[in-house]
Amino acid sequence: MLTFSNVFCRRGEKVILDGVSFTIHAKQHVGLVGANGAGKSSLFALIRGQLLPEDGDVSYADRLRLAHLAQQTPSSERSALDFALDGDKALRRIQGALAKAEESGDSEAIGRLHSELDAIDGYAADARAGAILHGLGFRGQDAQRPVNSFSGGWRMRLALAQTLMTPADLYLLDEPTNHLDLDATLWLEHWLKKLDATLLIISHDRDFLDETVAYVAHLENSAVTMYRGNYSSFERQQSEALALQQQTFVKSQKRMAEIQRFVDRFRAKATKAKQVQSRLRTLEQLAANAAVHARSPFRFAFRNPEKRSNPLVEGEGLSLGYAPEVILEKVRFRIAPGARIGILGPNGAGKSTLLKTLAGELEPLAGTLSFGHHAAVAWFAQHQMSQLKADAPPLAQLQAIDPTAPEQALRNHLGGFGFGANAMESVAYLSGGEQARLVLALLAWQKPALLLLDEPTNHLDMEMRQALALALADFEGAVVLVSHDRHLLRETADEFWLVADGAVAPWTGDLQDYARWLLDRGQGSGPAKARDEDAAHTRAARQEEKRAAAAQRAALAPLRKKIQATERALEAAEAELAALEAQLADPALYDDPKQKAEVSALMQRAGQARQDREALEGEWLALSEEYEALGG
Repeated sequence: MLTFSNVFCRRGEKVILDGVSFTIHAKQHVGLVGANGAGKSSLFALIRGQLLPEDGDVSYADRLRLAHLAQQTPSSERSALDFALDGDKALRRIQGALAKAEESGDSEAIGRLHSELDAIDGYAADARAGAILHGLGFRGQDAQRPVNSFSGGWRMRLALAQTLMTPADLYLLDEPTNHLDLDATLWLEHWLKKLDATLLIISHDRDFLDETVAYVAHLENSAVTMYRGNYSSFERQQSEALALQQQTFVKSQKRMAEIQRFVDRFRAKATKAKQVQSRLRTLEQLAANAAVHARSPFRFAFRNPEKRSNPLVEGEGLSLGYAPEVILEKVRFRIAPGARIGILGPNGAGKSTLLKTLAGELEPLAGTLSFGHHAAVAWFAQHQMSQLKADAPPLAQLQAIDPTAPEQALRNHLGGFGFGANAMESVAYLSGGEQARLVLALLAWQKPALLLLDEPTNHLDMEMRQALALALADFEGAVVLVSHDRHLLRETADEFWLVADGAVAPWTGDLQDYARWLLDRGQGSGPAKARDEDAAHTRAARQEEKRAAAAQRAALAPLRKKIQATERALEAAEAELAALEAQLADPALYDDPKQKAEVSALMQRAGQARQDREALEGEWLALSEEYEALGG
C-alpha cells in the first residue's frame, strides 16, 4: 500500500528522515507518534508529494485515493452541508454532469449518470454528510449556515467532516481531535474503528490512539520504528527497550525520585538492606510503566496556594448563560479546597459557560455565587491566545505577573515548560503547542487556590500531557477540568459533574459509563441505565473504589508533607555537614596553633551535624515506611 525505501529528507538544515524504510499495508490503522518538531507533518507532506526526498523513494499502489485533513479551512459562503459534500469529488463530478445533461435534455447521459450516482450511493450522500456533521457536534440549522459564520475551531470540524466524506483508500489525519470536545472525540473514534481503509493518524491523545490504531510508527532521531499494537502496547514495548539500554527513569515521577534517593542513601548500610530491596522492587514496578517518559524535556510544578478558603466557591439557585438566553438553571454546587472535578456533557450543553462563570468572565443571570476570601482563581481558556500578549516574549509576560521575582527564577520556571532561548521570542512566533505551554506556565506561577482548565491539552504532545498530569497530581489547590483527553481526566478527577439538559448534576458513573450514556442518548433511548444487577454492582464498586482512593489521598496528604519537610531538613543537614567537612579538610587550618580552638569548634559542629543527619534519616525512614504501609 505505502512504502518508504531508504528515504533521506531534510527541511532547511534539519534532517527529518535519514535512511528510513518501512511499509504500511492495506487497511492497517497506524498511529504516527513522536515529539513536537520530530517531523511527523513533514512525513505526511512526503506521502502527499508536497515534499520530495533527497534520496530514496516513497511509493504507493496505483490509483491510490488519498484523503487528508487540511489544517486550515478556506473562507467560503457555501453552507456547512455543501462544504462537507465537496469532499466527495466523484459525487460532485457526477452531480455537475447530471445538471448539464438535464439542462440540455440528453436522456442517454441522464440515465447513465443516474446509474453512476446509484453506484456510489450518491442518493444517500446528504444523509451521510448530515450524520457526520451531527456526530462532530453541529446541530439544527447549522448545516445550512455558511462556513464563514463559524469560528476557527468549528471550521476545523468542517474540514474534518469534508475529509470523512472523501472516499479514499488512505486517510491522513493530523491531530483530528484538537478542536473536538469529548463527545465528538468519542463519535470520531467509533467512526474510525469501522473504517475499511488504510488510516495514518498523528495524535497526542493516547486513549484515542488506543481505540483506533493497531500499529504505531514512532518517529525519533530521524528514524521510524514500527510497533505492533495500540499506543499503550507501544509505550510498554518502548519502556522495555529503554530498560534494556539502562536508561534512567527517575525523572518520570516524584515517587520514583524519592525511592531512588532512599536507595542511594542506605544502599551501603547492612542494617537497611531489607528496606532497600523493598524499595528497589517498587522502583522496578513504577519504571515498567513510566520509563517512556524519562527523557521528557518538561518538568514543572504548580505553585501551591498560601491560603485557601473553605469552601472556595459556592453557588445556589444559579441561572447561567448570556442574557436573555439561559443555558443552565437551578445550578447548585460547592467546591472545597483540593477538589478534583471533571466536567462532562454534550457539545453546547454549557460546560464552557460554567467555567467562564467560575472564572469571573461571565456574571450569573440569577442566584447567588460566592467566592471565599482566599480563593484565587487561575483559568486556562480553550482559545489560549486571548490570554497572551502577542507582541511580548514569555519572560516579559511572566515578569508582568510578578515584577519583583528574580529573573533567573522566572527563567528556571519557564525552562520546565520547554522555554530556553525562545523565552525571549515574541509570542506571535510561537507554535500552538508553545502558546499552550506558556499559558500553563503563567498559571502555574500564580499560586491559585482554584485552577480552571478548559481543554488544556490541545496542541500538547504526549510528554507535555504526562508532565501536566503529574504536576496536577502534586498540586494542592482545587482543579476543575474540561477535556477530551480521557487519560488526563482519569489521572486528575476524583469526581465528575454532568452538564446536560440545562442542569448540572453529579455523575455517578465513570468515563466508560459516560461513553455508553452518550451512545444511548444519540440513539434516543435516554440516559444509560444498568442492564442488570451485576452491571449496577460493578459501577457501584468502581465508584466506591474512586471514593476510597480520594479519601486515602486526603488522609495521606499530611504524612506526605511531613516526609517532604523531613527530606528538606535532611538535605540542609547534608549540605551543612559537607561544608564543615570541606573546612576541616583544608591543611592550612592546622598550620597555625592559634586556630586550635577553631578546629575543635568545627569538629564539634561536624559531629553534631552527623548526629542531626542520622536522626533525620531515621525519621525519614520511619515516615516513609508508615506512608508505604498506608498504601502511599
